[in-house]
Amino acid sequence: MKIETIATAPIEGQMPGTSGLRKKTRVFMEPHYLENFIQATFDAIGGGAGKTFVVGGDGRYFNKAAIQTILKMAAGNGASQVIVGQDGILSTPAASHLIRLNKTDGGFILSASHNPGGIDEDFGVKFNAENGGPAPEGLTAKMFDATKTIEQFKTVDAADVDLSTVGNVQIGDMHVRVVDPVESYQALMEALFDFDAIRGLFAGGFTMRFDAMHAVTGPYATAILEGALGAPAGTVVNGVPLEDFGKGHPDPNPIWAKPLMDLMMSDAAPDMGAASDGDGDRNMIVGRGAYVTPSDSLAVLAANAHLAPAYRDGLAGIARSMPTSAASDRVAAKLGIGCYETPTGWKFFGNLLDAGKVTICGEESAGTGSDHVREKDGLWAVLLWLNILAVRKQSVSDIVQEHWQTFGRDYYSRYDYEAVATDQANQLMSELRARLDGLAGQAFGDVTVATADEFSYLDPVDGSISKNQGVRIAFAGGGRAVFRLSGTGTQGATLRLYLEQYSGVDGALDLDTQAALADVRGAAQEICNMAALIGRTEPDVIT
Repeated sequence: MKIETIATAPIEGQMPGTSGLRKKTRVFMEPHYLENFIQATFDAIGGGAGKTFVVGGDGRYFNKAAIQTILKMAAGNGASQVIVGQDGILSTPAASHLIRLNKTDGGFILSASHNPGGIDEDFGVKFNAENGGPAPEGLTAKMFDATKTIEQFKTVDAADVDLSTVGNVQIGDMHVRVVDPVESYQALMEALFDFDAIRGLFAGGFTMRFDAMHAVTGPYATAILEGALGAPAGTVVNGVPLEDFGKGHPDPNPIWAKPLMDLMMSDAAPDMGAASDGDGDRNMIVGRGAYVTPSDSLAVLAANAHLAPAYRDGLAGIARSMPTSAASDRVAAKLGIGCYETPTGWKFFGNLLDAGKVTICGEESAGTGSDHVREKDGLWAVLLWLNILAVRKQSVSDIVQEHWQTFGRDYYSRYDYEAVATDQANQLMSELRARLDGLAGQAFGDVTVATADEFSYLDPVDGSISKNQGVRIAFAGGGRAVFRLSGTGTQGATLRLYLEQYSGVDGALDLDTQAALADVRGAAQEICNMAALIGRTEPDVIT
């Protein structure tokens, strides 16, 4: 089969963010837009000749067509084998596992994660390296540089591959292996957790609602929860992946998973509620009448991980993203293990995991995972919670309350200001940075600034430095505010404000979260001059 070399030219704006390149779907469908980025990726990794890759995505609109393009380009670049999920489906953690299990040279994951899907919504592509984790900053910089100088891309003129059937296909000299997307991942979960104990939990009458949000986790949750673990049929809802996620927003938080939240706060609530996002790497945990914040979930999982077989010998360490609350830090201190604070983005955990410095990681945007893959993993978090519940024989609420009584409580919330005009968002951050040196000691309402800085991360493994990773303002008395511009949106800018207030074991542990954060919130909004610079103080989403 003849390799075709197609002339092209650079397209502006193809810089990967924290989780690859995300744009509106119609942008990716423009001539050569996808092809340029894929070729730039091949060029950045030294070409595709003789290499093997994993390809799959979350099933959103344009997923199948994009996979066919990538398969043909992989053949054009001389790849020897591509492993692809049946029907183009692979959750992000399952793709990471396949990369590691098959020792491939990396993989292309097609998703815009928690962003809406459809022809008028969002699409994304990211490259995961041979360790199964997102491309590190050095590699994404090479990819971006390649997009600015690209002159041609390589492909082959071939028929589309039938992705509906598990089996083997050839594209020229390249071998394509279509695999069951769930099989290997389920086997991994069975090796990590006590499935017999969880089966006993369900057999004893434990009830659950898992909302797959018409996203990729549906087939995984159905096979594992209802199939392998014996949860009653109907435990998984919205379990069929749809190209537009049923016109929903596949972000597992109290706003976008409102039907689940309403159920869990009602008299008809099951024992546990859970949800996962578009590509399966995020999670939400809710007990009967009790929402568990991502920061608290990380801390509880770390404190109880030894109850699951894979973590019985203890944890090497815990890592969290900087905006995540310090709840897990207190767990690490009690366990006497390492504690690491990294920038937002799972790629920053990769070196720590590969070096064996940490076992469990988490970030503020509902992402939790361990060293079993190099991605956050929504269903893994749900299964670890189930394993803990099966052993402790307590409710979600009781476990969380007991955790607070042991470690104190970090009241925590994230405010998302979406589609902010980019120049306004940049001005806010610029003026905030200019004030940092003089903030310490200043009082705002009833709180006083203790320290103020911009987070810079020194990687303890490779010595690399990542600067400008978010502005931190700590207040006397255990309060904190963090400001960041998110890299996951596709239009305008998303300003994120993270608020935290610690209350020790002798303090108030049962306050309303927003009431507990009122002083910190008011001070943060005043310090950044939010109302004047972006014209609002009320966020679009509170989680």
